[in-house]
Amino acid sequence: MNLFEAVTRRYSCRDYQNRPVESEKLEEILNAARLAPSARNMQDWRFVVVTDSEKRKALQKAAADQPFVGAAPVVIAACSNTNKRMNLCGQPYSSINVSIALEHIALAATSLELATCWIGSFKPHQVRKILNIPTSIEIVELMTLGYPADKGTSPKRLKLDEIVCYEQWNL
Repeated sequence: MNLFEAVTRRYSCRDYQNRPVESEKLEEILNAARLAPSARNMQDWRFVVVTDSEKRKALQKAAADQPFVGAAPVVIAACSNTNKRMNLCGQPYSSINVSIALEHIALAATSLELATCWIGSFKPHQVRKILNIPTSIEIVELMTLGYPADKGTSPKRLKLDEIVCYEQWNL
């Protein structure tokens, strides 16, 4: 599958097969995250990969009790080890760098016939306790990963001329 096929096929999966992800595929996907760019090459992303069913069930509770979080064979806690902000624009390194790495994970997973879902609805203090994450580390997002049980489709997207303008703002 080429990149544009993966971009087109990627969707937020909320129904997973009860089938483990092979360690080789998981390593390949995590390596895609390692290769992601980061501001100033900080490489501040850190990942806690959870396959243990009890911990996944606990993460489900911490993630607004969304059942698919516990059912996914893999849950990734995506973290950052910095709280610094970019000098001029003021944006946090953590959310930008981790988001780029997570999208590398999502596209790599899609290319391997797996599926993912970004999880923004979670209680960081509970996740921190479940996974023994130090308070100095920011938990940015959770992501589920596994073989899809559904025939996922990408949601309708806006047309290009509704989101892009050239040379100046005119939307």
